Amino acid sequence: MSEISTKPYLLRAIYEWCTDSGYTPYLAVKVDATTTVPMEYVKKGEIVLNISFGATSGLKMDNDSIRFHARFGGVSREIYIPVNNVMAIYANENGQGMAFEPQLGQQSEPVDEAVEDAPAAPILSAVPPAASEAKTAVPDTPGDNNDPPKKGGRPTLTRIK
Repeated sequence: MSEISTKPYLLRAIYEWCTDSGYTPYLAVKVDATTTVPMEYVKKGEIVLNISFGATSGLKMDNDSIRFHARFGGVSREIYIPVNNVMAIYANENGQGMAFEPQLGQQSEPVDEAVEDAPAAPILSAVPPAASEAKTAVPDTPGDNNDPPKKGGRPTLTRIK
């Protein structure tokens, strides 16, 4: 019997902890050909997504993938992320969460081969507090915005229905 990865269970646990604590769960994802995300928001092969209840529709986190609908620039888009591509899940407000080594191009369950060929367990490490400041939200307009963040004031969330 093949060993089941702990990664999807840990992702669901951190997501639940974030929502129960009143935090906004964010997902850092390594983008490749197996992901379905709006490419105009991908920077350096990565994307950070707000996966809170208010930002997503139909969120489904199973053992192989994370799927949901989200609005980008007012347009609803379908998002598909293989669990192996998730680099981190964390609370945006304090940066607490869990980081993973992305396992691009690997199947989530090894094929019936020798145990030596099975993928290793994910390497876990703490998400540094600066990660919540680096790429915190999906921008309203595509492209790199090199302006420094505005200081002062409290961030606000605008819901678009």
